[in-house]
Amino acid sequence: MLQCCTARGLGGTGWREGGLDGHGTDRANQAANQHNTERIWLKSCQPEMPAGTGRGATHRDTKALALKCNLALSCTPSLPLGMSRPAPSPFYTLRGAGGPLNTLHFSCHGGDSPLLFSGSGKGAIHIWNLNTRRTEKIVEGHAGSSVIWVSTLQATDTLISQGRDMQVCLWDLSESRSEVVDSVWTGSVGFCQCSMLETSPRNYLLAFAGQQSEEIKIIELPSKTPVCTLVPDAKLGMVMCIKLWQPDSGPGPLLLAGYEDGSVLLWDVTQRSKLSQAKAHPEPVMCLTFDTKRLRGISGSSEKKLSSWIVDRQNNLQIQECVTLVNPGVSQLCIRGDGKLLASAGWDHRVRVFGWKKLRPLAVLQYHTDMVQSVAFSDHQDPKERLLAAGSKDQRISLWSIYNEGADTG
Repeated sequence: MLQCCTARGLGGTGWREGGLDGHGTDRANQAANQHNTERIWLKSCQPEMPAGTGRGATHRDTKALALKCNLALSCTPSLPLGMSRPAPSPFYTLRGAGGPLNTLHFSCHGGDSPLLFSGSGKGAIHIWNLNTRRTEKIVEGHAGSSVIWVSTLQATDTLISQGRDMQVCLWDLSESRSEVVDSVWTGSVGFCQCSMLETSPRNYLLAFAGQQSEEIKIIELPSKTPVCTLVPDAKLGMVMCIKLWQPDSGPGPLLLAGYEDGSVLLWDVTQRSKLSQAKAHPEPVMCLTFDTKRLRGISGSSEKKLSSWIVDRQNNLQIQECVTLVNPGVSQLCIRGDGKLLASAGWDHRVRVFGWKKLRPLAVLQYHTDMVQSVAFSDHQDPKERLLAAGSKDQRISLWSIYNEGADTG
């Protein structure tokens, strides 16, 4: 039997789902609820009800039930079910990016300190030390143009960044250096983020949107040798998002791409050919992510829907289920490394967390005052230290410690 917790929106920062004006969409329900609360389904607060509990449960029964939530986001034991509770807060926040946050990337192993890299709309890349919670270094190499993607090679020694100046830059960060050692001209002024895949030690494939709106170019790094250019036969509009991946069985890498017309295509990089295509959205595909173990992906758009799909054994894309959102617009999607959680960055200033297995809504995280443009899970080796980071147009980064070791995510 499922139970739900209630949460009160506090100054627009609660867990309440609703419109951008801070009010829910069902005004009849709001009128019936004098505290203006909304029920947020949390898997963490859904254990089996003990016998004799329910609407007439005693405080002792309710307290015992609440204590079974073994999570950082647990029900408050001192409050009976049905009572509102304070909104959750970030574990901590990072300020000082100096511009809207477009991209985030964790590097929490292989170095002296766990790091978070962020790229801003003002062209700066901040390297945050997660131990001190301060900026360790700031680098600028895109002539003030917006940085839309960052990643690292060889742990943290080499940084790679993409800007809207049509350049992909490689940075040497070893021995306290921060200089551009190489660059790639993309020819694209769009917002499609690069995708990178390690093919062998110190060798990578880099995919990026090309000069023509529908084309995807793939090169080898560090040699910058061209591999292929992928262009669909039909007019699908601009390429919006891409994901390189290597199947466990198969001779070469594959690439998933979302297009302006709402289609998702699966490409064979080695054969330079399209394997399959599916219409995932009626609007442009703004973001996608893919689970290479389950061969399952999910995409978001400007609409109120997430679309889940799989790649079958014949490499056919098959649309599965959809998740309906309260408000439209998703900037980015990210699956945690253990395959248990999915996070979405919403245009409505919220971060939503789902159980990846069943796409069950777990939490709505509210802190930001503007569009959330990036989400990322940390790669800590210790599960207890894992973090979820969100970067917003409000120039702040929020970090959350949720659903870690022992959490039931469904």
